Amino acid sequence: MTKYKPDFKAKIVHEYLTTPQSSRALGRKYSISSRLIRKWIQRYRLSGIDALKRRRHPRTLTADFKLSVIDYYQTHEESMVKVAARFDVQACQISLWRSQFKRDGIEALKTHPKGRPSKVKHTKKRLRRLTNKTEVERLKEELAKKSQELYDTKLERDILKKSLALFGPSKAKRKRK
Repeated sequence: MTKYKPDFKAKIVHEYLTTPQSSRALGRKYSISSRLIRKWIQRYRLSGIDALKRRRHPRTLTADFKLSVIDYYQTHEESMVKVAARFDVQACQISLWRSQFKRDGIEALKTHPKGRPSKVKHTKKRLRRLTNKTEVERLKEELAKKSQELYDTKLERDILKKSLALFGPSKAKRKRK
C-alpha cells in the first residue's frame, strides 16, 4: 500500500508547475517532506505522469539494463539520484549494483532464482526436454535412470538381509512359530 495516491501526487506536481509556490511551501501546506515533492517533480519531468503511478507487479531487470545504468552513471556528470530518476530505479539500487559489479563482475548482475528449489518433479518439463533431445541421448538417460533404480533396489535388499541376520525375524514371525 502506497502512502500517497497517484492523483494526489499529480495534483501537487501540477500545483508546483502552475503556481509560483516552492516545494518547501507546498510541503508545509500539505504536511509532506519537500524532498519527496521534489522527487515527484523530477520523476514527472523525466518520465511523465506514469512515473507517479504505483507498479502493480515487480519488474525483473536484466543484467544488460543494470550494466547500462552503471555505465551511464560512471560516464555522465550526474548524481546518483538523477540517474536513478532517469532510469526509474532507486538510487540505493544503483549503488548496490556498482559494488556487486566491482566485486563479482557481470555474473553478479544476472538474476538468480530465489528461495528453496522445488521438490515437486515437473513431469511436463521433463517430457518436453526428452522430446527435444536426440534418440541416442534419450536412451542413454533412460538407461542411466534404470541402472540407478536397480542399484537402489539391490542396496535396499542387502540392507534388509543384514538387518534380518543381525536382529533375527520380526516379532510377528516369532509368535507364529
